[in-house]
Amino acid sequence: MKWSLQQLSIAKRKPFTFEETIDLSSLIKLNSEIRSVSPIKIKGEVVYRGSLLTFDLEVTGELILPCSRSLADVKFPIDIHETVLFHPEGEYVTASVDQDDIHFFEGETIDLIPAISELILLEIPIQVFAEEDVEGPAPKSGKDWELFKHDEPKKRVDPRLADLAKFFEKE
Repeated sequence: MKWSLQQLSIAKRKPFTFEETIDLSSLIKLNSEIRSVSPIKIKGEVVYRGSLLTFDLEVTGELILPCSRSLADVKFPIDIHETVLFHPEGEYVTASVDQDDIHFFEGETIDLIPAISELILLEIPIQVFAEEDVEGPAPKSGKDWELFKHDEPKKRVDPRLADLAKFFEKE
């Protein structure tokens, strides 16, 4: 997903459109939570105004992330609609946009892969949960603890207070 400025100069007269499927399995190295990345489909349009390049992107794909509760695999769909701005490094920005929103580039080529990787990494939530009855590698109970649902009241007496519970029993 690299283009030269000469290729993108078409976008000065009419929008330059593109559609590609790329492999971003390198995201696994950037975020250890990601277990797998499907091929990512990118559809977009470029408009070139002055020295500012505006990419309107649609990014779709799927990540496999661990469930926060059971560590089972969870399919997390990616569907991003975003505008990404590029501007040559060292030139004065005449556009009325925040400079934090602009990706600056050097040379005569623009590479979209780092910007798309950033967009996908920002979409990953802190916690992902699998369906209710999915078994994963994480245990459901251990020494002095047990996983239960809040809507299931348990009538279980703490063994340390068992003798006290007998005190209140009616005979």
